[in-house]
Amino acid sequence: MARWAAALRGVLPSLSGIPESGSSEPGSSKPWPGAGPGDTPTSSSETNGGHTRHAELQAPVVWLLGKVQSGKTSIIRAITQASDAEIGDGFRPCTRTARLYAFPDDTPVLRFLDTRGLGEVAYDPADDLAVSEAAAHLIVATMRATDPDQAAVRDALHRVRTRHPDWPIVVAQTTLHDAYPPGQGHTQPYPFDPHAPPEAIDRIPVDLMRALAYQRTLLDGLPGKGPLLFVPVDLTRPEDGLVPHDYGLDALTEALATVAPHGMLAALQAMPGFAVDPRARTANPIVMGHAMAAAGGDLVPIPVAGTIAATTVQARMLTRLGTLYGIDWDRRAYAELSAALGAGTLTKVAASIGLRQLAKFIPIYGQTAGAAASAAASFAVTYALGRAAIRYLHGRRLGVTDSRDIAETYRHSLREAFRIAKEQRLSRNDGGERR
Repeated sequence: MARWAAALRGVLPSLSGIPESGSSEPGSSKPWPGAGPGDTPTSSSETNGGHTRHAELQAPVVWLLGKVQSGKTSIIRAITQASDAEIGDGFRPCTRTARLYAFPDDTPVLRFLDTRGLGEVAYDPADDLAVSEAAAHLIVATMRATDPDQAAVRDALHRVRTRHPDWPIVVAQTTLHDAYPPGQGHTQPYPFDPHAPPEAIDRIPVDLMRALAYQRTLLDGLPGKGPLLFVPVDLTRPEDGLVPHDYGLDALTEALATVAPHGMLAALQAMPGFAVDPRARTANPIVMGHAMAAAGGDLVPIPVAGTIAATTVQARMLTRLGTLYGIDWDRRAYAELSAALGAGTLTKVAASIGLRQLAKFIPIYGQTAGAAASAAASFAVTYALGRAAIRYLHGRRLGVTDSRDIAETYRHSLREAFRIAKEQRLSRNDGGERR
């Protein structure tokens, strides 16, 4: 369990029955399955007729639910890097209670459905559901951290999840600085990370902890088993003087990327302010470096020695990646990654490497082509394993892992790695020498 979530329970014991930050609803062990335009419910199609067919051709929708001044526009600004003026001019009414913001305006990649008036007028989400059902589904609920009156937001989410129990919800708890003591800035490093150091968690203002904890209880018992993630953020303007002004944005984009359907993920990744996995920028060079080291070990023309070297390199790579993501490679972690890749996949890989190692016994050929083929295989397997591990660790950080996505990442990376190996001439020799 995330340490900061445990700290929340300390300030509000009634939290003992709710899921931790970055986890699914109780009883859910799988992420929300991807849905696309073709998954529009029949009832919605019958109700909206031609409107649904037209909406299917448009960009996917992120549905923003929240009270006025709860930070919805700040989230749009942070993700799109558009100015307030551009966002204000870009909104277009789409129902009686909501409006759409398309980004970019002329050829939209992503649209934001902004519900207005929660808590101020009687709100029926039926019309907005019709708009959202016609595209990919993802809900971002915004709650001002120090505002305890979230009944309207809770009721709207309850109605949505009653109808769509698998839809994911990301709750952005905003404007954290309202609960800071005078003169205090943001706690650094960001303490709401699942693996934040204890000293950072201890510096979270007590009033803020209580406020965040209370809001979590409001969604206790929400229908459905779709993922429910809480992300504290404070997105301000540079002139406001709070550094950094995009506090928690990486955590928010990580959460969105984790639960977004595949059709929407590509659109999210195209947003200027969106970082699917900020740690991947550091993790990718680690993987490439160890893959090259594994290949180098296999270039030694001694049977079996290459396999031992590659295995050692892969273990070291996994250890470094686990340290980067703050996750220990215990029995559970190895079991989950192995299950995602599949025993059959690992067996085939091992057999493939073994056969290539045997080629080293062949005189002359084994000293050149056999070693090079083994090097290419070790490079590819190490590279693919590293990329799959990154995907696993990223999801594990937020408590939501997708075995199918991890397996697909491995298969895609394996093909990519063999292409790289060929380009770098790890799989062939010209004139008896590697170039």
